[in-house]
Amino acid sequence: MTAHSMTTEAISTAGTTAVEFRNVDIVFGHKPERAFPMMDAGGTRDAILEATGCVLGAAGVNLTIGRGEICVLMGLSGSGKSTILRAINRLNRTARGEVFVRHDGTLIDVARCDERMLRDIRMRTVSMVFQQFGLLPWRTVRENVGFGLELRGVGAAERNRLVDEKLAMVGLSKWADKYAHELSGGMQQRVGLARAFATDADILLMDEPFSALDPLIRDKLQDELLDLQQRIQKTIVFVSHDLDEALKIGNTIAIMEGGRIVQAGTAEDILLRPANDYVADFVKHMNPLNVLRGNAVMTPASALRREGGTILLGREGHVRVVIDADGRPISVLLNGREGRLGAADPTSGAVEPAVDLIVAPLDLKLKAAIALKCQTDHPILLVDQLGRLAGLCDDEEIYRGLLRRGA
Repeated sequence: MTAHSMTTEAISTAGTTAVEFRNVDIVFGHKPERAFPMMDAGGTRDAILEATGCVLGAAGVNLTIGRGEICVLMGLSGSGKSTILRAINRLNRTARGEVFVRHDGTLIDVARCDERMLRDIRMRTVSMVFQQFGLLPWRTVRENVGFGLELRGVGAAERNRLVDEKLAMVGLSKWADKYAHELSGGMQQRVGLARAFATDADILLMDEPFSALDPLIRDKLQDELLDLQQRIQKTIVFVSHDLDEALKIGNTIAIMEGGRIVQAGTAEDILLRPANDYVADFVKHMNPLNVLRGNAVMTPASALRREGGTILLGREGHVRVVIDADGRPISVLLNGREGRLGAADPTSGAVEPAVDLIVAPLDLKLKAAIALKCQTDHPILLVDQLGRLAGLCDDEEIYRGLLRRGA
């Protein structure tokens, strides 16, 4: 057994990982190893270029992307985001480090696998959506969407079935026999999405796919992508230079500068706890109402005052929330009288009238929390997916979120 196969076997049980970068360096130029000492010492791209003639593409990249997750790589132009995206399918070669991709249940190092394995990964596991659509102008929409299947050798009947399914998914069934020049920019981008979906690849690489579109079309396609993701649950690695876009669609965000990842985490983490001045500058103009959720600002249940099987709210403890043995709120007492608990609709945020205490999901958006607070003088109880009390959100927690101060 080779050392490489031992490494692959050792991590093949990590079932939640779809892509993993381990100490990845990418260097463009002759004899890239000349740049390694300066890279290891933290040298800048400009200094390395001047001293070695090599261009630093990425340095010391460590990042794990979970299955079914949308990870957004973002930063200014030249920060290295597209460079590491293209290492996932080895369009860019790594100088050092490993890039693992889950293929047929095993994490394979695409930086070192043989050409046959790489071809199989590109054909079946990893698909790419380009910024400029990449449509073949002499082919119809249907033929463009089925191109990858055609290369794979899928028969015409099965190919047409899959293509029709994906065109319906992106709302282009009626345009199947049109050519690219007959479609708007947004529709062309949908064709690119359908082509990527048609291969049924587990991992989609999207290199600024919406950046060439008008703002309204871009916003609509972002919404459509999120709706599709609810149904198809692909792993998506998405490159963007637009922070609003990144915060809207990303489960996790990796911010890059000079070829290095300077912070990776959830939108809430980055907004509330920027790692350095570079990240702080990125997020300083963001409206936290569009990003933060209850779990980012709440006071956790473990920090609340308790008396037996009740939670005491307010300074005087006049509001008592009774919880069952599993931690679910079941009733409320207001100054000794029995009050009414009411659940907020997870989609609309609507609450029944005459409710004393509102119960809402843990991922309640801060904007929705403010609307709910207009209906009650009491804190909002936040519960997890099993209905267990996770924390509360009151005026103080909302103010803290607006001021971007971590809990």
